[in-house]
Amino acid sequence: MKKVFLAVVMFVGITTLAQEKQAKKGDFENLTTEQKVELQVKRMAKDLDLNEKQVKDMKVLVAKEVEKKEAKRDEMKQLKTQNEQKRGEMKAQMEKEQAEASAEMKKILTPEQYTKWEKMRDERRANMREKMMEKKKAKMMEKDSEPLKK
Repeated sequence: MKKVFLAVVMFVGITTLAQEKQAKKGDFENLTTEQKVELQVKRMAKDLDLNEKQVKDMKVLVAKEVEKKEAKRDEMKQLKTQNEQKRGEMKAQMEKEQAEASAEMKKILTPEQYTKWEKMRDERRANMREKMMEKKKAKMMEKDSEPLKK
């Protein structure tokens, strides 16, 4: 009984701690550049016991670093949207090519053969989707278990 109680208490504690860390991270991302610089410099001044000149120099350095990080984050967001657009274009192109191949196949095969071929193609697609979903689930499970390993 004690073990079960201890396990429940540990689980609740870990869950609460994880949520607090996530909330703190989200709060930092919502700050302006100046607020981020001030927060980091204050933390460093407190932790490292910096003098006024060091604080002034650190503000300049941290401001440059924060700006670089934000520029990089914006660049990554743009790349992500570009990749999504490219993915849509590639999908449309692939569907067009598949339709053309299907039309060619219809010219070559008899109606019965074409119907059988369509059924086989649909089964292959269903199997591929199923395998892809299994891989996604496995990948998600792997990601979910990673924090527990650390």
